[in-house]
Amino acid sequence: MSPERYARICEMLATRQPDLTVCLEQVHKPHNVSAIIRTADAVGVHQVHAVWPTARMRTLVSSAAGSNSWVNVKTHPTIGDAVQHMKGQGMQILATHLSDRAVDFRDIDYTRPTCILLGQEKTGITEEALQLADQDIIIPMIGMVQSLNVSVASALILYEAQRQRQNAGMYRRDRSMLDDEEQQRLLFEGGYPVLANVAKRKGLPRPHIDENGEVVADAEWWATMQATVRR
Repeated sequence: MSPERYARICEMLATRQPDLTVCLEQVHKPHNVSAIIRTADAVGVHQVHAVWPTARMRTLVSSAAGSNSWVNVKTHPTIGDAVQHMKGQGMQILATHLSDRAVDFRDIDYTRPTCILLGQEKTGITEEALQLADQDIIIPMIGMVQSLNVSVASALILYEAQRQRQNAGMYRRDRSMLDDEEQQRLLFEGGYPVLANVAKRKGLPRPHIDENGEVVADAEWWATMQATVRR
């Protein structure tokens, strides 16, 4: 890994926002999932959540997100499980839904730990999810259409969250809020993707990445890494 790439990854790690996330409730179109993940990465979201009750759809969501290796995708079998997980981290749950109690999305304090809940493309957020949410939010519209594409809506809300957090100095940090193990994972997988794939295939433990961005591993690790499989 070049010094420039190492510095860029460290800069990214220092600005990650682990207390800001989105939860996709049965959002199933791969291009929407991919676009949401891409925006999440752009504003510093470290992990997004997806609710799909079947293994097939959880695989679809994970595959759609696979093009972005910088953002984790955690799947949940039910919305209840997902919300419980987020509330356990002290997050406010915001549902994108037009209702009598909904407020303008720009009136929310996104400097608080926050999860933005986005519903399925056709039917929107389920009634169960609405009951679990702390607040409904809307994107004001003055045209004839009543809703935006889910990926577009997520981008607007996430960039408002980024604006508020940037103004509050939440992106100016000397060190990352991620734990050391997660930082090491991203440094290895992002800085040495070929080595990371080979190590995973061969079942090798993840090596340490030092302060210069170099791989630190013993001779046995390197020997196993370089060995070819004889047929």
